[in-house]
Amino acid sequence: MPIVPRIRRTRPHSEVISTRPEPRSRLAELHYDGLTWIHLDAPRPEEALALAQRFDWHALDIEDVLSRRQRPKVDDYPEYLFGVLHFPVYDKTIQRLNGAELDFFLGPDYLVTLPNVELLPVTRLFQRCYEDAELRAQLFSKGSGRLLYEILDDLFDYCFPILDKIAHKLDTIEDDLFEKRAEDVVRDISNAKQEIISYRKIIKPERSTLRLLERHVKRFLPEDLELYFDDIVDAAERIWDLLDNYKEVIDGLEDTNESVIAHRQNNVLRILTVVSVILLPLTLITGIFGMNVKFPGFGTEGAWWTILGAMVVVAAGLIAFFRTKRWL
Repeated sequence: MPIVPRIRRTRPHSEVISTRPEPRSRLAELHYDGLTWIHLDAPRPEEALALAQRFDWHALDIEDVLSRRQRPKVDDYPEYLFGVLHFPVYDKTIQRLNGAELDFFLGPDYLVTLPNVELLPVTRLFQRCYEDAELRAQLFSKGSGRLLYEILDDLFDYCFPILDKIAHKLDTIEDDLFEKRAEDVVRDISNAKQEIISYRKIIKPERSTLRLLERHVKRFLPEDLELYFDDIVDAAERIWDLLDNYKEVIDGLEDTNESVIAHRQNNVLRILTVVSVILLPLTLITGIFGMNVKFPGFGTEGAWWTILGAMVVVAAGLIAFFRTKRWL
């Protein structure tokens, strides 16, 4: 009887559908009375392009948003306003003051803020508006321009504590100038000077940008709120004036520290010179009497004591002379 091969039949397995959770959107939005505030830290290219398609932004603006470093500027378009501003942020990893960039798009019914790193004042204001409906109604009801003013006002208020820290460092350096080692003071002066220079590099190009923003933002503000952005310009000018004062102070402290170092070096050189002058005639005496020739008293004990006494008298006379001149 022929052997018929058996056909293996597999049982149907139940279909297993793997569902992956959709990635959570990093985009944060707030809405009230027809006004939308969108906030996103360090936007990715796909996120920036999605926002550009949603609000019909120019491609060059997206390129500026995604660029690593962009100078402060304001671009005025018929439908919206695009701006780039810089603010100081202390980087704890490298212990230096760096500039953080805030890109924003301002339209009649929306405001989009896109910092390249987290700016705590903006994050905290957004969180407060999210949690406090009354505050959200108060800010959003006055238009997108007023909302932008509140954000910039909090950011510039955040700048002044950094200035206070620099001022405290300058006071500490001034107290340590005559007490600590010069090398430590030089290091402190260099660190403070670097922070002041970095701060000035951030604020200097921003002053003209804020004046330009003040002119262009008026169409997004009610008439009774046009003076608000003058306060932002004044804050930037106050910061610049303080930085100018700190620059003069740190330059003065550096000059004073260099004078202290030079004075200490002069004291050391003066002492070494006095010691050399005292040893010079003693060396001459020992050189003369150390020659291999016979002189009166050669080889006697009295000659040795006489030479030693002469050397002591010469050294004592020179020391007394230097003390009379107040060189010792």
